[in-house]
Amino acid sequence: MQNVPNRGRNLIKDVFTTCIDMPWRYVILAFSLSFLITWTFFGFLYWIIAHAHGDFEEDNLPDGINQKSGNFTPCVWGIYNYASCYLFSLETQHTIGYGTRQTSEDCSSAIIVMSIQSIVGVLTSSSFAGIVFAKLARPKNRTHTVMFSKNAVITLRDGILYLVFRIGNVRKSHLIEAHVRAQLVHSKEVTKEGDRTYFSQQELKVSTMTEEDDDRVMLLLPTMIFHKIDADSPFYDMSPKDILNSKFEMVVSLEGIVEPTGNSVQARTSYLPREILWGYRFENMVSYSSKPGTYLVDCSYLNAVTQDDTPRMSMEKIYKERRHDERRRRQMQMASVTSITEVGKVPSRTNSTSRFNPYTSVIHPDSSVTIQET
Repeated sequence: MQNVPNRGRNLIKDVFTTCIDMPWRYVILAFSLSFLITWTFFGFLYWIIAHAHGDFEEDNLPDGINQKSGNFTPCVWGIYNYASCYLFSLETQHTIGYGTRQTSEDCSSAIIVMSIQSIVGVLTSSSFAGIVFAKLARPKNRTHTVMFSKNAVITLRDGILYLVFRIGNVRKSHLIEAHVRAQLVHSKEVTKEGDRTYFSQQELKVSTMTEEDDDRVMLLLPTMIFHKIDADSPFYDMSPKDILNSKFEMVVSLEGIVEPTGNSVQARTSYLPREILWGYRFENMVSYSSKPGTYLVDCSYLNAVTQDDTPRMSMEKIYKERRHDERRRRQMQMASVTSITEVGKVPSRTNSTSRFNPYTSVIHPDSSVTIQET
């Protein structure tokens, strides 16, 4: 991000989050510098106080005549030079207390500085301890144990095209309440009014089953995630060539709760158009061993795909061809029924020119037929 107004000031206002987001090398450097600076600064204050009090005069040093005779009380016992002040500052801030250096009750300024340093030392230690603990407790590295397939595939299942990718968890601890989201990020989009949007997101419906819209995932075993390419899908009218020529990125995120710590974690990956394989399907990576009664997972097959006979045309074109074939089949059925009806008709043999028949047949009860003149 560029040209952000007051960026540095805004980052300093949220210094705790800024420190947590910093790389470890900067955190350790800041942690070390904070102690070195406080030790040096308060050591310099003790040196000024001792110098003003006359503690560095030759007769007033710990080995001098005045201290041995008890005629002089220094601000800090056991001080010879700045190195002694620096060591006293370090001992005071961390309550080491070797027993050779201590403040005297005759120097109120040294007592005040020592009290202030104790407070500053506690605040510094607790602040950086919290930052280090927060960085260690973050489940950021937990995402490295969540695996996504290198490619996504588009394959035909039950007569419908699906975009499929695979997710796996390599740890024995589970992700609680895990669910998957997929968004299609377009680099440029033009609205009906002619406005250009250079960053637009479109939510994709994903699920672990082909006929459901539930995005919850139970990662006991590696799972395939499906996106149904229907009329609501942005891939509905896209052929393999159209996908390769498009400029988009499909961002996939898996969110869940880490079971041992209870912290939320999010693992992300993305698929570019060239990483979506048309006409492929994932190979099976789970087998069942009947002897121990367990499932065996071969993680080397996470990215394994094999080619299938998926038609290389969009789902829209497939539906059009199916409707065309259905109309054609119905027309053929109707033509067949009509021809059968025409063949089944019997022509009439009645002569319309004759007005009467001179003979009639009479059927008697004994089934005999006689011809009589009328």
